Amino acid sequence: MNSLVDDYLAVGCGRCPLGGTPNCKVNNWKEELATLRMIILKLGLNEELKWGVPVYTFQKNNILILAAFKEYCALSFFKGALLNDANHILSKPGENTQSARIIRFTNVHEIIEMEHLLKAYIFEAIEVEKLGLKVDLKEKTELIFPEEFQNKLETDPTLKAAFEKLTLGRQRAYCLYFSAPKQSKTRQERIEKYRQHILHGRGIND
Repeated sequence: MNSLVDDYLAVGCGRCPLGGTPNCKVNNWKEELATLRMIILKLGLNEELKWGVPVYTFQKNNILILAAFKEYCALSFFKGALLNDANHILSKPGENTQSARIIRFTNVHEIIEMEHLLKAYIFEAIEVEKLGLKVDLKEKTELIFPEEFQNKLETDPTLKAAFEKLTLGRQRAYCLYFSAPKQSKTRQERIEKYRQHILHGRGIND
C-alpha cells in the first residue's frame, strides 16, 4: 500500500480548490474507492500516485486508474479497448477516446458483487501488458478551435496559458464540445461556463 494513496482517499487529489474540503468528489466515493483499492491490491499490482490519482502498474507499465467523478467513481483501464469485455461492462470515458475504457460504479454493493468479475478483467489487462499488445490508434487530426474560443484565448492570456497546460485529450474534448452548438451565443455560453474548469486544470468531466 502506498501512503500517498492513503492521503488521496483522505483529502482528494488536490488538483482543484475543492481538494481537502467536504465538496471534493473523492469524499462522495470513499467507501467505493477503498473497496476497489483492496480488490486491486490482492492481485499484486504496484500502487502509485500519478497525476494526483491512484495508478496501478505491472513492471512499471500503467494498467489502470482509480478515479472519482461527480456522478460516479470508476476503474479506468489504459488499454481497455483490447479487453474482451464479454460482459459488456466497459465504456468509453469520452466519445473520441481510443484506448481507455472504464467501469462505472455508484455504490459499494455492486463492487462487492462484481469482485470476481473485476479480478478477471484486471488479470486480462495484465496479460495484455505481458504480451506487449498495443492499441491501433487512429491518426488524430489537429485541434480545430471554434472562432469564439480562438478569440477568447487571444484576449485572455491567463486562460490561454491554462488551456495549453491541459493534456491533449482534454484540449480536444473542449474544442469538440465548444464547437458542437450551431449558434454562436450557445458556443460562447459554453466557453464561459467552463472557463474556471480550464483555469483549475480540469477536463470537462473532472
